[in-house]
Amino acid sequence: MILVTGGAGFIGSNFVLDWIVGEADSVVNLDKLTYAGNMNNLASLQGNARHSFVQGDIGDRALVQQLLATHRPRAVVNFAAESHVDRSIHAPGDFIQTNVVGTFNLLEEVRAYWNTLAGDEKSAFRFLHVSTDEVYGSLNAQDAPFSETTPYAPNSPYSASKAASDHLVRAYHHTYGLPTLTTNCSNNYGPYQFPEKLIALMILNATQGRSLPVYGDGKNVRDWLYVGDHCAAIRVVLAQGKTGEVYNIGGWNEKTNLDVVHTVCALLDEYSPDTAHVPHASLITYVKDRPGHDRRYAIDARKIERDLGWKPQETFETGLRKTVRWYLDNKAWVENVASGDYQNWMTQNYSNRAGGRAGGAAS
Repeated sequence: MILVTGGAGFIGSNFVLDWIVGEADSVVNLDKLTYAGNMNNLASLQGNARHSFVQGDIGDRALVQQLLATHRPRAVVNFAAESHVDRSIHAPGDFIQTNVVGTFNLLEEVRAYWNTLAGDEKSAFRFLHVSTDEVYGSLNAQDAPFSETTPYAPNSPYSASKAASDHLVRAYHHTYGLPTLTTNCSNNYGPYQFPEKLIALMILNATQGRSLPVYGDGKNVRDWLYVGDHCAAIRVVLAQGKTGEVYNIGGWNEKTNLDVVHTVCALLDEYSPDTAHVPHASLITYVKDRPGHDRRYAIDARKIERDLGWKPQETFETGLRKTVRWYLDNKAWVENVASGDYQNWMTQNYSNRAGGRAGGAAS
């Protein structure tokens, strides 16, 4: 079996769902169930003997020690993280605690467990750490995309905390020999994404006839990766990756935030032509930019393609069409998450931005 941390969040739950379908190993799923963790993401696994869910924190060393000793996983895949830049600006301490201290505590327990293994069990064990392209900083329009050797230059509390966790993982490999793998991905989108991130937020707001808040001038560029492609890449890295290595995972889809929002609106116009909100692009509202907003991210994903044979299967157009359709077809899931903490967050983050110029939203 494998231990997955953060497996009730957006990417983690997609990974768990894909794993259960495509792999033979069982999954023990450890998630703290913060605002972005959602058991409804895993509803289809209820009663499945190959999936065991445990609510808990990667920083709880006693719990992690118990899970490792009891289940003896052949691998740990670490998705557990606070991951939203805007939230890190409002509350950076949460990000340091989970992403840095939590990763440290997890690594310590995994190292201790790994040292109890012997022979093939020890040599086959892997710790895979899932990270972000944001650790590399911001690119100018003419700059080459991020490669695995790009120096780290994080610009937000979120990316700084992820950079710190990446460095810890690297250090545990080089100092202790722990067989680690690190992946740095571009912006994910797809089913089960909490609607604070750009694409999910735009779909939700547009279907409700609410404004579509776009930061700054709207020309911030991101590379977009369909979550199913990301999960497939992680499985490949776990199976074939060389320990101690870093693999960048990207979709080869650079888009400005404003282009993304217009594409979402066009798809909603196509799928819901008779609503009062058509054209949905009329809902776009430019708001004050967030502090330190990185201008451009782009991933050079040639290493994983060359060394491991992975490349994305979805284009941005096919992946986004699937995503919009999923949100329209899963209104009960959307209504469940679009309440409580979500509404409080929207008020906190956007109420004081009205009246700004143009922009790139929530990315």
